[in-house]
Amino acid sequence: MNGEKPRWERYFPGVATLRSYEKRWLRGDVLAGVTVSAYLVPQVMAYAVIAGLPPVAGLWAMLLPILIYFLLGTSRKLSVGPESTTALMTAAGVGALVGAAGGPEHYAEVAALMAIAVGAVSLISALARLGFLTSLLSRPVLIGYLLGIAVLMIVSQLDSVTQIDVAGDSTWAQLGSFVTRLGTAHLPTVAVATVTLVLLYLAKWRFPRWPAPLMVLLAAAVVVAVLDLGDRGVAVIGEVPRGLPELRVPRLDDVEIWSLLPYALGIAIVGFSDVILTGRAFASGSREEKIDANQELLALGAANVATGFVQGFPISCSGSRTVLADAAGAKTQVYSLVMLAAVVMVLLFAGPVLETFPDAAMGALVIYAATQLIDVAEIRRIARFRRSELVITFVTAFSVVAFDVLIGIGIAVGLSIVDLLRRITRPHAAVLGYAPGVPGMHDMDDYPESNSVEGLVVFRYDSPLFFANADDFLERAVESVDASDDHVRWFLLNAEANTEFDLTAVDALEELRVHLEERGVRFTMARVKQEAIRQLEPSGFVDRIGMDYIYETLPTAVRAYAADYAREHGGRTPAGVPGEILNG
Repeated sequence: MNGEKPRWERYFPGVATLRSYEKRWLRGDVLAGVTVSAYLVPQVMAYAVIAGLPPVAGLWAMLLPILIYFLLGTSRKLSVGPESTTALMTAAGVGALVGAAGGPEHYAEVAALMAIAVGAVSLISALARLGFLTSLLSRPVLIGYLLGIAVLMIVSQLDSVTQIDVAGDSTWAQLGSFVTRLGTAHLPTVAVATVTLVLLYLAKWRFPRWPAPLMVLLAAAVVVAVLDLGDRGVAVIGEVPRGLPELRVPRLDDVEIWSLLPYALGIAIVGFSDVILTGRAFASGSREEKIDANQELLALGAANVATGFVQGFPISCSGSRTVLADAAGAKTQVYSLVMLAAVVMVLLFAGPVLETFPDAAMGALVIYAATQLIDVAEIRRIARFRRSELVITFVTAFSVVAFDVLIGIGIAVGLSIVDLLRRITRPHAAVLGYAPGVPGMHDMDDYPESNSVEGLVVFRYDSPLFFANADDFLERAVESVDASDDHVRWFLLNAEANTEFDLTAVDALEELRVHLEERGVRFTMARVKQEAIRQLEPSGFVDRIGMDYIYETLPTAVRAYAADYAREHGGRTPAGVPGEILNG
C-alpha cells in the first residue's frame, strides 16, 4: 500500500534511517562520533580492567556491538558497549566461576561465555515479548535514575581531576576518602580540569553549535604539550593497544553453561534497564523515534552474543557517552559508525593522537556530561504535579547511588507500585447529578449547584475493581446511599471506569446488591463495557441483576428509572430529571 513502510524496517531501523538520511545531519553525526571516540577509548579500556581483562578487550568489545546496534537498535543516540556496572558484575560472576573453569588462565574464556549467556537471556526475553515490563519504569523513575547516574559519574572522576588516590567500595566511602585526602590533590592536574570544565560551560553558553567537547580536548592536549605539564605530573592517556581481534568460539568445556545463567540473568536485567532508561531519556519524542522495548532486547542480545566471539565481555550502554553524543550534536546512529571507524583506526594505527589527551581534561568532560543529565526543570514539574512522585524521583536517585543500578531500579519500581496501589485502593469516587446549563451528569462536589434525581443515587468509582479496593468500593457505595436526603429507590453504578473485575470484586458487588435489596433499593448498572460483562457472566452476577437493568448509557438508565418511578406514582416523574432526558 502506498505510504506504508516496508515490514523489514521495523526489524532493521538503522537501514531505514540510512534510506531517509538528510545531509544536514552529517556534520553533527561526524563531530559527535569523533568527540565520543576520544572519550570512549580510554573509558572502555578502563572498563575492561574493571572486568578483570586486558585493556584492549574493552576496544574489542566495541566493534561488533556498534555495528549490530546500528542495524537493530531503535534509539538514535544511545551508545552501546562496555559499561561500568556490567563490568563490575562481570568481574564478580566470572571471578566466582574461574575456579570451576580451571584457574585464572581461563578468565577471558569465561568472560566471553558470559557475554554469550547474557545475549541468550536477552534474545529469549525478546522472543517471549517481555519488553512490556519496561512499563514499570515511570517518568519519576527515569529522572531519578539519571540523577543518580550523574552523581556516580562525577564521583568516578574525582581521582582523574585531582590525582587523589580515592579508595572505597561504595560511593559514600569514595566521597569520604576524597574529602579526607584533599590535601594531596595535584594542583596542576586540578588546574587543567578546572579550566577545561569552565571552557566547556562557556562554550555551551556562548557557542552552543560549536563542537566544544572535541575542541576543548584538543586544546588541553596542546597546552599540556607546550607547557610541558607532563613533566610536572599531569597524566595523559598513554599507550593505546594495536591490533584487531580474531573471531573464535569460546570453549564450552571450560565451564558449566548452567552455572553462568544466574550471573547472566542479573547482568541482562541491569543492561536492559540501562538501555531502556537511557534510550527513553534521549529520545526525540517524534513519531520516527519510538524506543521499542522488545526490539531493544533483540539488539542487546545480538550484540552480546557477537562480542563473545571476539574475546569481549558483557556490554550494555553508556549514559556518559550518550550524553556526550547528544551534547556534540548527534542526530542518528550514523555517529556510531564514525565511532566504529575511529576505534578501528585506533586499533590499527591512530592511537598516538589519543595518547596525548590529559586524563584531567577527560575527567572534566565526564563531569560536564554528568551535569547535563540533571534536569532541574523536570524535577520542579514533578514536584508541582504530585509530591509522591517527587519522593519516588529522589528515592531512585539515592538508591542508585547508595546501592547499585539493579537494586536502585528495583527499589524505585517497588515504590512506584506501592504508590500506584495506594492510589487505586482508594481512588476518587463520586455521586453524580445534573448541573444547570451543563450537559450530562457530573460529580456533585465539582458543581455545588447541581441536583440529584429524586430517589436515584448515581455512583461512580474511578478504578478497576479488584481485591485491593473491593472493601473500599463497598463501603463508599453504601455511604453514598446513606448520605442521600431522599428515599432511595434505585442505585445506579456508572461503570465506565470499572474496566476489570476479579472474583473478590464480584463478591463485593454481590454483597452490595444483596444489602441494597434488603433495604428495598434496586441495584442497576450503566456504561458497562462488553468485556466487563463477559468477566461478570461466569459468576452469575449478570443473571442476578438482570440484563434489563444494565444500560448502555446514563440517559437511558435515567429514563428507565423515571418511567419506573412514574408507574408507581400515578404518572408523576421524579424531581431533578432534565426535560431533554425525559423527551430523549
